[in-house]
Amino acid sequence: MKFNKILVPVIGSQADEKAIELACRLARQDKSEVRAIYIITMKRDLPLDVEIEPEIQKAEDILNHVETVAEKEHYKIVTELLQAREAGPAIVEEATKREVNLILMGLAYKTRFGEFSLGEVVPYVLKNAPCCVILYHQCPAEFAV
Repeated sequence: MKFNKILVPVIGSQADEKAIELACRLARQDKSEVRAIYIITMKRDLPLDVEIEPEIQKAEDILNHVETVAEKEHYKIVTELLQAREAGPAIVEEATKREVNLILMGLAYKTRFGEFSLGEVVPYVLKNAPCCVILYHQCPAEFAV
């Protein structure tokens, strides 16, 4: 498969690093564009354009880190900070707007009520994405090599 535009939503997890590495490796084959996005989810009682400095600083730190990860893979990526009410719809909207061929998401191992959970964002993206989606699922710590 050929992917000329790859979107990687990041949240600052170790799984994000692996997703960025994988995106860079896939992109290198076809000289594709890789875009990493961080989404600040805004509470409904706040305007979407309000700047919350601690959240912006956290987002910029995470995006700077993923740029460093990409540089180690000898690849230049584009990073972007978005503010939205919900992450899932924002990812799908960005993928549609940018006409990406692939959304590559890192998924850290997490549980809810003692069971493995995909959370809310991943199922939304899988259901509504306008393109292919690849999940990089991080193994639970006890199985990680």
